[in-house]
Amino acid sequence: MGSEKAKKQSFKKYVIWFWIIFAGPIVGILLTVLGIRLFADLPDTEELQNPKTLLATEIYSSDLKVLGKFYTENRTNVKFKDISPNVVNALIATEDARFFDHSGVDVRALGRAVYGALTGNSASGGGSTITQQLAKMLFPREDLSKVELVIRKIKEWIIAVKLEKEYTKEEIIALYLNKFDYVNNAVGIKSAAQIYFNTTPQDLKIEEAAMLVGMAKNPALFNPNRFHERAEGRRNTVLMQMNKYGYLTTEQLDSLKKIPLKLRFRPEDHNDGPAPYFREYLRDVFLKKWCEENRKPDGKKYDIYRDGLKIYTTLDSRMQRYAEEATSEHMKDLQAAFFKDCKQKRNAPFAWNVNKEEIANIMKQGMRRSERYRVLKKAGMSEEAIRKNFDVPAEMTLFTWNGEVDTVMTPWDSIRYAKTYLQAGFMSIEPQTGYVKAWVGGINHKHFQYDHVQIGHARQVGSTFKPFVYALAIQEGYSPCYRLPNVPTTITYDGKDWTPKNSDDKNNGKMLTLQQALAGSVNYITAYLMKQFGPQATVDLAHRMGVVSKLDPVPSICLGTVEISVFEMVGANATFANKGTWIQPTFVTRIEDKNGKVLADFVPSTEEVMSEEKAYVMIQLMKGVVQMGTGTRLRTRFKLNQPTAGKTGTTQNNSDGWFMGITPDLVSGCWVGGEDRAVHFNTTDMGQGASMALPIYGKYMQKVYADKTIKISQGDFDKPSKKIDIEMDCSKYNDALEKETDSFEEDGGF
Repeated sequence: MGSEKAKKQSFKKYVIWFWIIFAGPIVGILLTVLGIRLFADLPDTEELQNPKTLLATEIYSSDLKVLGKFYTENRTNVKFKDISPNVVNALIATEDARFFDHSGVDVRALGRAVYGALTGNSASGGGSTITQQLAKMLFPREDLSKVELVIRKIKEWIIAVKLEKEYTKEEIIALYLNKFDYVNNAVGIKSAAQIYFNTTPQDLKIEEAAMLVGMAKNPALFNPNRFHERAEGRRNTVLMQMNKYGYLTTEQLDSLKKIPLKLRFRPEDHNDGPAPYFREYLRDVFLKKWCEENRKPDGKKYDIYRDGLKIYTTLDSRMQRYAEEATSEHMKDLQAAFFKDCKQKRNAPFAWNVNKEEIANIMKQGMRRSERYRVLKKAGMSEEAIRKNFDVPAEMTLFTWNGEVDTVMTPWDSIRYAKTYLQAGFMSIEPQTGYVKAWVGGINHKHFQYDHVQIGHARQVGSTFKPFVYALAIQEGYSPCYRLPNVPTTITYDGKDWTPKNSDDKNNGKMLTLQQALAGSVNYITAYLMKQFGPQATVDLAHRMGVVSKLDPVPSICLGTVEISVFEMVGANATFANKGTWIQPTFVTRIEDKNGKVLADFVPSTEEVMSEEKAYVMIQLMKGVVQMGTGTRLRTRFKLNQPTAGKTGTTQNNSDGWFMGITPDLVSGCWVGGEDRAVHFNTTDMGQGASMALPIYGKYMQKVYADKTIKISQGDFDKPSKKIDIEMDCSKYNDALEKETDSFEEDGGF
C-alpha cells in the first residue's frame, strides 16, 4: 500500500511539474495578453508630461491687463507660486490630508474606503487621493459597468503613481486646480477666482478659498450661484477640516464661519468687458487669417479656442475705458435729442424725404441681415413665409440707454426700433508708432454687433476729406495765409460741368486765407484747389497716406463723397502728426504660445509721404479749425486749450457726422450716424459733425489728460529743425476779415 501511495504522489508531482513547465508559459502569455488588453490605454510618458488640456487664448492690453479670452473651456493655467496658500491648505485638509506622505495611492484611505463600502458606512470617507482625482480628470472615465469600473480604478492607481514620478507635489496641486471645472464657465482656479470673487488665485481669502475647494465634492450640487446656503454650508465644512488638521485655530474657525458667503459673481461673456468690437475683429478677421497662414510644429493649424495663445495688443486699458465712457455718455444724450427729433417725422425714424418704397426696401434689408432670417432660411422656409413670421409677436429683449427691456413685439417692429438708435465708431492711435490705443466699434456689442471702426466702410466722410486736397496745395508751395476769393468754381469732367455750393452765404465774395477756408470748411475754395491739382492726384495722395478703400477720381471727392472707414481716416491723419511719414496702424505686437515662446512679432510698415516741414505746415493749417472754425467747441465747451489740430465733417442731409482730432501724441477719429443713411437729424444744427462726433473726442481727451498715469504730452507740436520759408502767421489777414464778419460756426459739408 505504501509503495502504491508513493507512486501516486510521485505521479501527481510529475503532473504538477508538467503544467508548471509546459502550461505555465501559456497561462503567463494569456495573462500578459489579457493585461495588455486591459491596460493598453494607459498614458505613456509623453502624455503624462504633456497632458491634453484645453487652454483659453488671452488678449492683453499694452499695460498687461486681460482684455478678454477665446475659449472652448475658460481655462488659463497658473503656477503653484501664484496660488494662495489658503487654497492649497484647504484642498489638502479636505481632499487628501496625507498628500505629502504617499506616492499617489493612500493605502490607509483606500482600506477605509473599502471597509466603508462593505459595511455601508459612507461616513468612513473616500479613498481617492488628489493625484488619483487628477488622473481621473486628465484621463476621464466613460460609462462603465461595475467590473469595468474596478479595472478603471486600478488604472487610475497606476496613472497616479506615474504622475507622482513625473511631477513634484506642488506641480500636481497646480495641475489639479488648473484642470478642475468650477461650473458657470469657470474652468481652473484662475477663472474661478475671477468669476466668483473678481480677484486672482494669489489673493483669495481663506473663506473664498474654502468655498472653491468645497465645490470639488460636487460642483453642480454646491454651485454658489444657484445654491447659496448649500455652498455656504459646504464652505464651513472645509473650514472645519482646516481646523482639524491644524491650518486654522479654533478662534479663526469660529470667526470665519460667521462671515456670510459673499460672491462678486461676474460671468464672462464675449459681449462684456473692454473692447468687445476690437476683440471680435481680432478673432474673426486678424487671428483667423494668421492661423490660416501659420502652422504648429506638427503641421496643424493653431486653434485660438484650445491652444492657450497669448495675444499682446497695443490697446491701453485706460484709454479704452475712457473712449467707451465718452462714447456712452455722449451717445445717450444725443439719442435723447434724436428721439425728440423723431417726433416731428411722419415715418420716424426715417427722414421726411424718404418715401414709403425706400423705407420698405430698407426694412427688407434689415430683415435679411437678421439672425432670425438666417435661421428660418436655413430651415427651408420660403421668403413669403418668413415675412409672415416677422409679423408674429414674440418675446424679446431690447436695448435702451437705461438698461435692457423685456417686451413682446413683432420682429418686424423690432427692426424699425433698432434703426432708431444712432451708432458710433471711434479710434485713437499713437502717431509715432502707429499703435492703436482705443477702439470703440459701436454703442452696445450685444445688440449692435456691426463694427463701425474697421468693417464700416460704407459711410461718406464729408469734409474730413478736405485736408487731403489742402495737403496737395501745401506740397506745391501754398501758404496757409494764401488768399483766394470765396466765389463759385466750375469744374468740367467727362463733358459735364460741376459747380458745388457753400452751405451758406457767409463770407461769399470775400478773400479768404486757406486757413480760414479750411476752418470754415468752405466748398468754393476746396473746389478751386481740386481744379488746380485734379482728382487723380488727390486719390494718389490719400492712398499713400493709408486709405485702401476704392476712390473714384472724380471732382466731388474733394467734398467727401467717398466712403472710408474710421480706421483708415485715423491712420491717414496720423501722417501729419508723424512729421509726414505714414505708419501702418497696428494693434498686435506679438503672439506667444502657451509656454511663452514667441510665435510672431509685428512691425508696422512706413512710407514717407511728405517732408517734415510740409507736414508741420498742415498741422498749423488744421489748428485753425479748432482755433476759429468748426471745431471751436473743443475750447469753449470742453475747455481743451492744449494745441490741437482737427477737422469736422458733415455729409449730405446730415447722414454722417465726423471729427478728426490731432495732438502731438494722439490722433483720434470719430463717426456718428444712423444704421441707414435715411436715419438722421432734420437740422444741421444737431446733425453736423461738431454736434454729433466732436463731443466724443472732447470727452475722451478730457479724461485722458486728467489721468496723470498716462504719459501724454500737453505741449505743442515739434517744430522742424529746418527753416520753413512759408508764411504761417495769418493773424493780420484773419483779423481783417473778423472785423467784417463773425467767425465760422457750422461745418460746410456738402
